[in-house]
Amino acid sequence: MMLAISDFDTTKPGLWQSETNQKKMIALWKKLASRYRDNPWIGAYDIINEPNWNFTGSNKNGCDENSNGPLRDLMVAVTKAIREVDTNHLIFIEGNCWGNNYNGIFPLWDDNLALSFHKYWNYNDKASIETMLGYREKYNVPIWMGESGENSNVWFKDVLTLVESNNIGWAFWPMKKIDNIAGVASVTKIPEYDVLLKYWRDGGQKPTPEFAKKTLMKIADNYKMENVTVKPDVVDAMFRQVQTDDTKPYKKNTVPGKIVATYYDLGTNGKAYFDNDFVNYRSVTGKDERWNLGNSMRNDGVDILPCKDKDSNGYQVSFIEDGEWIQYTVDAKQGNYNVAIRYSSEKAEGKLYVEIDGIKSKEITLSATAGDNKWKTVILSDIALKSGSNKVKVVFEKGGFNLNYFDFAINKTKK
Repeated sequence: MMLAISDFDTTKPGLWQSETNQKKMIALWKKLASRYRDNPWIGAYDIINEPNWNFTGSNKNGCDENSNGPLRDLMVAVTKAIREVDTNHLIFIEGNCWGNNYNGIFPLWDDNLALSFHKYWNYNDKASIETMLGYREKYNVPIWMGESGENSNVWFKDVLTLVESNNIGWAFWPMKKIDNIAGVASVTKIPEYDVLLKYWRDGGQKPTPEFAKKTLMKIADNYKMENVTVKPDVVDAMFRQVQTDDTKPYKKNTVPGKIVATYYDLGTNGKAYFDNDFVNYRSVTGKDERWNLGNSMRNDGVDILPCKDKDSNGYQVSFIEDGEWIQYTVDAKQGNYNVAIRYSSEKAEGKLYVEIDGIKSKEITLSATAGDNKWKTVILSDIALKSGSNKVKVVFEKGGFNLNYFDFAINKTKK
């Protein structure tokens, strides 16, 4: 049976049900501190991640606890053990309820503590961190966003803008994750790993120990930085986009030539693209909203699926809705262009136009191709581009189709 991250084996005593287990934890932290006490590359000790326990309340994650007495007692005991061997390192503590419920934890018991909180799937306004800001002010204690992530690039940009503008340091989880778009790096999944997952989830024929070990060691090897796929759009959102709303090319697009639909600019919603679904606020709204409905290639609101059409880069823009748009930075030879648009559509009749410097092209209709995997090319003519860099916005007046690429060719009949 596969367990969620915060679950435990209910057939055995947990940490809070066993004094012996708590003593083991205290002894372990003393041993760790003894080993690392003189190492400057250890930034801090984080005593316990997301305790999530209902000591007296009804919420299974401890979100309605008012005292958190056992949690405080254990963290005090661990701190005392650490300080017996290490008086140098900073110690992070985390509240109950995903690290955020600090009721009953104060007053603090050490002069080199910091508070860690975790932030996921909620609004990125000051109200969302007001409680932690209040603790920092009242108790003169550093605060740190020790975990965040698992959302769209827009959410990443907004949360980091929020915490950095309030002088709060941060860490993201995870940096690497198997077959994902919402991390700095994606780890390649192998078919054998799916066999293990199926067994853990559904039972059935048990893989041999040799098979399991070989599979997991291959996955571990895939986690090496030289083997992961770095996600440039995520990196751009977390660092550059926090500083500016300017867009920049995802890839160098040169025309005459082909522009792949999924190579739209790096930038936020409303600047590099416009999509109706671009962020997940499920902690507040109760709706688990997917921003990239295809969950492929990029972590923006633009919906991307794998593509099997000829001459594709392996991906296509899909789930296009009325009024959405995508923008490309195009390095062009000056001229008037015909643009071959490669698209498919099951039933819907789509419409789009191109806009450059506020000037709109004529609108072109994309008739249904009788299948999402049946591709067709139509020509949009008379697109004037200046020499050098152009911002080309493709506006979807009416959606319902899939896009593979745009092929720009100079119209030699036009001067």
